[in-house]
Amino acid sequence: MLDPLVRFRDAHSKGMIPDDVYDLTLKRFPLVVAGINRIEKASGIQYPVAYVEPSLVLSSSNSNSYEYGILFARTIPVMFEEKFQVVIQITAPLIAYGLKGTIHAILAHEFLHFLELVRKISKMELISDEISGNLFENVYSDETRLFEPKAVFKDRVLLDHITKKFPSGFRDYKLEDKTIKFWADRNLPKSNVSLDSNNVKLSVESLSKIKLDSKFISKIEQLEEKSSKINKKKLY
Repeated sequence: MLDPLVRFRDAHSKGMIPDDVYDLTLKRFPLVVAGINRIEKASGIQYPVAYVEPSLVLSSSNSNSYEYGILFARTIPVMFEEKFQVVIQITAPLIAYGLKGTIHAILAHEFLHFLELVRKISKMELISDEISGNLFENVYSDETRLFEPKAVFKDRVLLDHITKKFPSGFRDYKLEDKTIKFWADRNLPKSNVSLDSNNVKLSVESLSKIKLDSKFISKIEQLEEKSSKINKKKLY
């Protein structure tokens, strides 16, 4: 099993992460473990591989834009030696400065991305994924694609966290303020990603090589059907 903290420990050993931030992140990392265990119990599905990213991840519409957003976690598809895997990137600032409910909500949100990604792959839909032009459009597109949380999770408190944190795109001003003050303003590591790079595009050949567990696909189809029924009820 991959040590989820290996990149973070390495960054600390190289002097990129100061001792106080390192100690705080390690002290609060059990919140992530508890969140993943909670999600697995609430969904009956194993959480994908996750790791701690030792940098503040920023996303902008383009290199000349002053509009940017903080990405506290990302769902990343990886093709390694012709094997497909989904990896959840959890940023260190989220662990260090996020409340328990926020951390669990974001982990659950990325889990929904993971399910959506698998659903698209199973239906060969990833080769024509659209790219949105700005952060607001990206948030809207993000929200309209995801599985309905009530169809996936049997945990009322977790559902409450998701509902409060993601009414129309994630915003947590206290977390953002702390991240800017205690991470960005101290010139700790940061990385920039464009919205284009946050999208997934796989060739037909790559998709054809991906093998998915039939029981898992059956579970995904059941959740998709439940989500559809819940969304129909919302409309009427």
